[in-house]
Amino acid sequence: MSQKHQEDLMHIRSMMERSSRFISLSGLSGVFAGLSASIGGCYVYFRLKNIGVDYLNNENKYYDRALVNEFFIVALIVLFFALTFGIFFTLQKSKKNKLPIWTSTTKKLLVNLAIPLFVGGLFCLSLLLHDLFVYIAPTMLLFYGLALINAEKYTFSDVIYLGYLELLLGCVSLFFLGKGLLFWIAGFGILHLLYGIILYKKYK
Repeated sequence: MSQKHQEDLMHIRSMMERSSRFISLSGLSGVFAGLSASIGGCYVYFRLKNIGVDYLNNENKYYDRALVNEFFIVALIVLFFALTFGIFFTLQKSKKNKLPIWTSTTKKLLVNLAIPLFVGGLFCLSLLLHDLFVYIAPTMLLFYGLALINAEKYTFSDVIYLGYLELLLGCVSLFFLGKGLLFWIAGFGILHLLYGIILYKKYK
């Protein structure tokens, strides 16, 4: 009887989790988002190298507006692929587990993610317009970390750790201005890859 009660409690707990948290998030989304960011970051690094800028050395890193706009487009492309892969693998997992994809929990998750990301995006745009390029990468990491922490209560609790790490990277990068690309690759590339692998193994 005791075993039956335990099974019933586990079933009830599972039902409550499904109703209050978005659990269709796939670790593969994180893996491919990390790959997209890493590829984009490497493109920027080698693009700079091709025009004679050694990013790892303390050389003069003045970039003209055309080059900055090119890098901004690269960031948008990375975002597009990250979102595309995220949606694809989430739909696949939802279909596999026979779970509804669009629920009130999904809406709450998206709202809690969107508010910090939207404000952060506007702030980054203002930095771009005012030629304060060195602050863009730290700002992106900071607001992304805040967005993950803010949305954690509606999805896997593990997300909060990724949020704290992104936030920490963003804070550290503020003291190493001019090295934003390295922190950007570490935060959006490497951390996403590691988090995606862990999430996939834990919840596949």
